[in-house]
Amino acid sequence: MAPFLPPSTISSASSTAHSMRKSCCGRQRGGYTRLTRGPPALPLPPASPHLGAAEAEHLGYYTRRGGVGEDFVTSPEISQIFGELIGIWYISEWMAMGKQNAFQLVELGPGTGTLTDDILRVFNQLASLLSKCDVSIHLVEVSPKLSAIQAEMLTGGKVQSNPENKSAYMKGISKTGIPIYWYRDIQDVPQGYSFYLAHEFLDALPIHKFQRTEKGWHEVLVDLDPEVPDQLRFVLSPSRTPATENFIQPEETRDHVEVCPEAGVLIQRLACRIEKDGGAALIADYGHDGTKTDTFRGFRNHKLHDVLKAPGTADLTADVDFSYLRKMAEGRTATLGPIKQREFLKNMGIDLRLQVLLQNSRDSATHEQLLHSFDMLMNPKKMGDCFHFFALLPHHRVVHPTKKDNPQSKSPLPPVAGFSELSLT
Repeated sequence: MAPFLPPSTISSASSTAHSMRKSCCGRQRGGYTRLTRGPPALPLPPASPHLGAAEAEHLGYYTRRGGVGEDFVTSPEISQIFGELIGIWYISEWMAMGKQNAFQLVELGPGTGTLTDDILRVFNQLASLLSKCDVSIHLVEVSPKLSAIQAEMLTGGKVQSNPENKSAYMKGISKTGIPIYWYRDIQDVPQGYSFYLAHEFLDALPIHKFQRTEKGWHEVLVDLDPEVPDQLRFVLSPSRTPATENFIQPEETRDHVEVCPEAGVLIQRLACRIEKDGGAALIADYGHDGTKTDTFRGFRNHKLHDVLKAPGTADLTADVDFSYLRKMAEGRTATLGPIKQREFLKNMGIDLRLQVLLQNSRDSATHEQLLHSFDMLMNPKKMGDCFHFFALLPHHRVVHPTKKDNPQSKSPLPPVAGFSELSLT
């Protein structure tokens, strides 16, 4: 079992960044922060809220601007097919795990709510399957702007604040009659049999960067450039930092490493919940299986943007290291993936769904849009190979019980949808 990574470890490793908030940042008329001349300061890690703008609400890129639709486009925004197949995945796993009489669908960082809306449409279309199951939706969202957009998308704006519940700050009913709750933290979501969804969520969490040298590991920090006013630069820590002591795996072979400890804590929390209550988690994101090195980058107006310029005005991202997530879930849940998006969607039957939609479309514009969105999702040079799917599942879902544990069991376990080839027989 992976050693539990307590949140206090993250707090300790990043304490320098938080202590410098007042001395290095000033609020500007344009709504973003800039560095000002002040007393000499220690360098900051990239995980600092000054750069990882999603971390601090009053400085945050996402909480201030909405964060979706301005600097990048996500798969759910491209095609309804994407969300429909995700919805089918959850129903498939719910059925494979015994059709419990209730489940929570918990989405982390729901964006505009488009993906949740597509999933709810599938749940409604397959209502006969779910007729004896109480389904509820639980959205983890810190941005007031985005939660308002989600509420309009999912309920038509018919929501109410929830002061009597200290956990959920807002609640409503979907257009199809399913209760929806909003939270600021995964810890506030009630325990219970749940299916979790994190689509393009982990790549926006702050990271720590490290570089191996002849003297061992050093952390890559951000410092003021002494030669250029208001300009930042990357520097190496002069000695080991709390982050190098806590976040580097002993078996690491790469010379440049990016670690997202917040993602590690989140995965451990999800794994603990799944181990205790059942369910599954599906994660889709930019990523790799412990092979890439320097992926930290910024996007602004759909173009690459220097991460050290105008902090808080661009979407900052780093590829998810799925090998790290696997290690964090070790001993608590089984894991599947990462598998490329084009392979996952093909296994889910995207080709068949496209053909149905093409046959039902009556105009050339719709026809063209369907083919274009399919190409965006599946083309290896576009989203097909960039995004990967990864799942956390109870051990009993993927490892057949032995005869000693269950001598009556003779039938093979059903394959996990998306992670094995689609069979039509």
